Amino acid sequence: MNTINVPTHARRWSAVAAACALTVGPVALAGAGPAHATEGHGHASASVLRTDLDVSLLNKSVQVPLTVSLNEVEAPRSARKTALTATLDGVDHGKPFSVLSAGTADAVATVEGDTAEASTTLADARLHVPGLPLLSLVELEAVSSKAVCEAGKSPHASVTLPAAVTVLGKRVALSAGGPTHVEVPGVGAVRLDLSQTETTSATAAATALRLEVSVNPANLNVAEVEGRLTLAESRCETPAAAEEESEAAAPETPADEDAAVEPQGARAETNLAETGGDSATPYVAAGAVALLAAGGGAVLVSRRGRRN
Repeated sequence: MNTINVPTHARRWSAVAAACALTVGPVALAGAGPAHATEGHGHASASVLRTDLDVSLLNKSVQVPLTVSLNEVEAPRSARKTALTATLDGVDHGKPFSVLSAGTADAVATVEGDTAEASTTLADARLHVPGLPLLSLVELEAVSSKAVCEAGKSPHASVTLPAAVTVLGKRVALSAGGPTHVEVPGVGAVRLDLSQTETTSATAAATALRLEVSVNPANLNVAEVEGRLTLAESRCETPAAAEEESEAAAPETPADEDAAVEPQGARAETNLAETGGDSATPYVAAGAVALLAAGGGAVLVSRRGRRN
């Protein structure tokens, strides 16, 4: 009886050990799967006009900020409003005044697939500041900006400007050589920074016109207007997921002789992949060892039972 029972228990123990080893294998595989980064969607934004002005009043020792924007959009949106009005307490008894009027004022921002793109177009435009209701700060025929960020390509930014604009009633020829200064006695001064573009490995930005304003109209209870105005600005950022796919598709650099010698413990997962294994190989090996140990134990117990 003892000789029969002992091998039976050994077989049962061996079967249980094998079952445990096979059960651990799938669990280890499930936990060792590759991690995927969250896909990025890129970014695009466009604005026809943004103002950041401080308006000083005649009868009050205060400054009233004028911060407004026209057609400031972010992907995936577009806007085509052609006029912007604003009101300020203490200016012309709180009546609305025109900040910008234009025949065309478009802003578009889109992100589709591996491309983010933004563009603006402004044409037949007249820009005003508080206290100068009749005299335009700037009049221009047409300006535009565009920024394109596409995976696998260098981001691109471009600006289109007219040959001349009218500043405080003066016709001024634009030059790409540097900023343009315009001064009008009794009214004030304007500095125009033209066609600013900036690109990095993943972003692009284009601004058609940036105006530094300092005027003293002494009208409609306005003593002075100072600040900055930005016309036709476009920005984009390359979609992150597309960047990752592009990097993954790039060919690997051949390893030289020095690179073939690796420190201990380095790139364990890479070495497994090179030999045809994967991240589950250690667990499969552990299961095989467990099966061998179970079989060896069963044989040993069986032999001892026979001797008894």
